[in-house]
Amino acid sequence: MYLSVAFFLLLWARVALTLKNLNYSVPEEQGPGTVIGNIGKDAKLGLPERGKKPTFRVLENSAPHLIDVDVESGLLYTKQRIDRENLCRRNPKCQVSLEVIANEREICTIKVEIQDINDNSPTFLSDQIDIEIAENAAPGTRFPLASAHDPDSGVNGLRTYQITRNDYGLFSVDVKSRGDGTKFPELIIQKALDREEQSHHTLILSAVDGGERPRSGTVQINVKVIDSNDNSPVFEAPSYIIEIPENAPLGTVVIDLNATDPDEGTNGEVVYSFSGYASDRVRELFSVDPKTGMVKVQGNLDYEENGIVEIDIQAKDLGPNPIPAHCKVTVRVVDKNDNAPSVNFVSVHQGAISETAPPGTVIALVRVIDRDSGKNGQLQCRVLGNVPFKLEENSDNFYTVVTDRPLDREVQDEYNVTIVAKDNGIPPLNSTKSFTVKILDANDNAPRFTKTTYVLQVPENNIPGEYLGSVLAHDPDLGENGTVSYSILPSHVGDVSIYTYVSVNPTNGAIYALRSFNYEQTKYFEFRVLAKDSGTPHMESNATVRVTVLDVNDNAPVIVLPILQNDTAEIHVPRNVGVGYIVTTVRAVDNDFGESGRLTYEIADGNDDRLFDLDPVTGEVKTAHPFWEEVAPVVELVIKVSDHGKPTLSAAAKLIIKAFSGSLPSGVPRVNGEQQHWDMSLPLIITLSTISIILLAAMVTIAVKCKRENKEIRTYNCRIAEYTHPQLGKNKKKKINKNDIMLVQSEVEERNAMNVMNVVSSPSLATSPMYFDYQTRLPLSSPRSEVMYLKPTSNNLTVPQGHTGCHSNFAGQVASSTENSNRMSLIQNKMNVLIVQMSAEC
Repeated sequence: MYLSVAFFLLLWARVALTLKNLNYSVPEEQGPGTVIGNIGKDAKLGLPERGKKPTFRVLENSAPHLIDVDVESGLLYTKQRIDRENLCRRNPKCQVSLEVIANEREICTIKVEIQDINDNSPTFLSDQIDIEIAENAAPGTRFPLASAHDPDSGVNGLRTYQITRNDYGLFSVDVKSRGDGTKFPELIIQKALDREEQSHHTLILSAVDGGERPRSGTVQINVKVIDSNDNSPVFEAPSYIIEIPENAPLGTVVIDLNATDPDEGTNGEVVYSFSGYASDRVRELFSVDPKTGMVKVQGNLDYEENGIVEIDIQAKDLGPNPIPAHCKVTVRVVDKNDNAPSVNFVSVHQGAISETAPPGTVIALVRVIDRDSGKNGQLQCRVLGNVPFKLEENSDNFYTVVTDRPLDREVQDEYNVTIVAKDNGIPPLNSTKSFTVKILDANDNAPRFTKTTYVLQVPENNIPGEYLGSVLAHDPDLGENGTVSYSILPSHVGDVSIYTYVSVNPTNGAIYALRSFNYEQTKYFEFRVLAKDSGTPHMESNATVRVTVLDVNDNAPVIVLPILQNDTAEIHVPRNVGVGYIVTTVRAVDNDFGESGRLTYEIADGNDDRLFDLDPVTGEVKTAHPFWEEVAPVVELVIKVSDHGKPTLSAAAKLIIKAFSGSLPSGVPRVNGEQQHWDMSLPLIITLSTISIILLAAMVTIAVKCKRENKEIRTYNCRIAEYTHPQLGKNKKKKINKNDIMLVQSEVEERNAMNVMNVVSSPSLATSPMYFDYQTRLPLSSPRSEVMYLKPTSNNLTVPQGHTGCHSNFAGQVASSTENSNRMSLIQNKMNVLIVQMSAEC
């Protein structure tokens, strides 16, 4: 038994898949159970996985009733007696094909050749052949005889013919071969016949095969010598070669034969028919018209069954003792592209393919065949569409489907892979076959935020725990790989941890405030939010969140000029000052920003006669009537200062404007110095400079003394006085000297870039929650000093929210305590005398 093993390797996903070719041969007529070969041993298959038994599964079997494979041992054996002649008929090569997958990892393509043995003798269709030969037949005349049939093939098939019992050497036999290789005999007249001498001859024709022990078959030939006419029909040519396409329609004319006979009457009338030895298959495929000699197709021609068909036609006349004429028509069946390619999946990868599978990963093993030949059987195979797969040709019409480029489940999680096979025929035929490939998710995508920077806005004075907004990150992966959690990366706002400002919901990315924000303290802050998936290993990304604190109109304007007492200020204006005289300037501050801090001044009440005008921007109060004092010598104006926030907040003050003649009363400061005209003489300038230097020296001396005493006792300010000192008793009194007063700089006036000093109590007033604000404006453009009065402020005043300067207590209420009033009057009188004296000197 001949065995040849050839194999090559294919990469199959993560496990190597081996494709091996095994060729076996077995003689026919072997009984059932005959072992042909051991697949596992002959193919040198690897061992199965630990704990598993070897398995052999037949994928394809061309003769399952004859040959099979044992599923455990891998033995290839016969199931019944094999008769090659029944299995392959006259096909010179008889094979049985199997495809077996071993241990689900290795595929074996097996071809078993059925070897012919000389188990059949040649046989004739009948026991005897009757031939009538005219006595005037010339030597050399040939008479085709019926051929014998031997089912065996190759050397065991029919080899030659022999004549025995030849009377006196009158006849001989010549062996001819057809185009398909079959052999047939022709009886040849060697000597002239004489019917009168012997009218009958009996011959024995033997057909002998070529086996080692030749077998033969015989037929008796009865030759009757008769009288016949002188001429036989003659064809135009002894043979013809005709090409006709397969699957030609029934009734298609193959050839129109013509044979002539010069005799007259019935001796010259020719009829056509198949020769006596024409096979049954020829008679099934073709027909011949007995009168016209036209040969037509009457069966389905198939190139794959028979590419060449030989038709033997004879023509004989109707005269007595006719001698037929013979003609051979060779029909070449032209192959047509009538068979579409066949696509078969030998094996397909089970389960989903990971999206991380590298290019070249094997997905399926495909076999493509086409029964046509030549160009009609040449195949072009490809994967249809723009998919990440391609075909790689191996051998023997095997193809592997492999990945062509990296996979991405997020782009497409399932592919319908269609294999297209097309031949090169005209027109080309094609066929398709599809299978589905699902892509398995891998954690190959980091969460991606919808924005790189999120801007959130929150009004100040918000409620802790208030929702500020959300961040959102998408992860196209599935399951845990696509589950996103959020957290805040460590950072600080100033010196304070971001974790005291905001928090983030780890599930939905919602951001909440952990404290109430103050625009005046923090206008904005930034932090980074981390988005992390739950894959292994996890992937992450981050985005910046900028929280902008919106200013809310939460600070009402505070009037700082003129100095108010019980929200009222008294202004003395000279008579006959004319129109446009600046009576005073109302000045207010608002700690808010933007529109909430932009102030507008207006006269709310008391100006029915339109005696005064108020600039809404600068707050300057000017005379609007040249003789206002005659209309009303005392005018009470209610000044309203409003911001532009929403809602609008405002403050109001009452200005009592009185007209006077002559010089100002004692202790009353001038309210407007811009309207007076100075005599700018040199002595006056020198005097003013000297006074300024003396005042500056006094301020420096006071500041040095304050700094020295500050080490023992802290200086009072409005907030310390308000929150740390208890109420004074009503019956306690304390004298205040000039030495008990010192000057400190006002915070509000620092902002306005002006020289402002606050007068506060000295250490001797440590028990008194009193605060005095003495402010002196000395702008460079002012022709003279503007003097403002001291205003006492007690500890029961409230400080407006967000106001840090001590002057914010100007709008507060003054305590009604008698002892405090007496103490304030004493201080105020002393300070006023000093200030008026200094002003008079100027």
